[in-house]
Amino acid sequence: MTEDRDLSTPAPPFPGAVGITNLRVYPWQTDDGLHGGTPHVHLCCTECYIVVGGRGRLQTLTRQGFEESTLAPGDVLWFTPGTIHRAVNDDGALQVVVVMQNSGLPEAGDAVLTLPPGQLTDPATYRRAVSLTGPDGSGRPSAERARARRDLAIEGFAELRRRNAAGDTGALDDFYAAAAALVRPQLDAWQARWEQGAAAVSRQTGEQLDALRRGDHRHLAEATVTRIVQPEQTTLGMCGFLSPYDPPHARRD
Repeated sequence: MTEDRDLSTPAPPFPGAVGITNLRVYPWQTDDGLHGGTPHVHLCCTECYIVVGGRGRLQTLTRQGFEESTLAPGDVLWFTPGTIHRAVNDDGALQVVVVMQNSGLPEAGDAVLTLPPGQLTDPATYRRAVSLTGPDGSGRPSAERARARRDLAIEGFAELRRRNAAGDTGALDDFYAAAAALVRPQLDAWQARWEQGAAAVSRQTGEQLDALRRGDHRHLAEATVTRIVQPEQTTLGMCGFLSPYDPPHARRD
């Protein structure tokens, strides 16, 4: 029998203090004839794709140039900070489990879309360009806005690809500099998230190793089993429809 965990007691940390999300990549067509998500970059988090359904590609742009990696069920692919990436949904059914560093920070701020340079000039201009709020005044996220910002990012991505292919390495440097400036006001919050998450879990492992060396195994008596139920609600993300798993709302078996 499974009972709801007492939420007044902190949940045991998710392994490695990573984040995990179920992603159904957008099937929407783009101006270049493909289907899929929004190209963007993460500045301090590695992200991992575990493909569980459908077929597609991951387009990437780095200092090494443009590449495409196939995505098929069973594939595992990860990319480090600075990798501009775009998920392409070739059969309309591409589904991925995404594992992210720092308690899911890539979906909580550590992402900048490859918008044209005029939209990257300051945080307020950028926020307006990437806002998901629809024109109906309801304040609710709009699929129309998700498509519009994706198409704008693809426009910027295409220009970055063109300039990089022509040998203009300054294009990527300019984008990286603009992205770093946009996220600078968030860095204190990111630091706190890292300290309370990945850094704390790493310290705990060190403490457990030290205890075991001393012959102290008392932490083993605190063993628990925790479950995160499958999320019912989906949100409009950068690459597709997201169902984030939320460790603070876990349940104890």
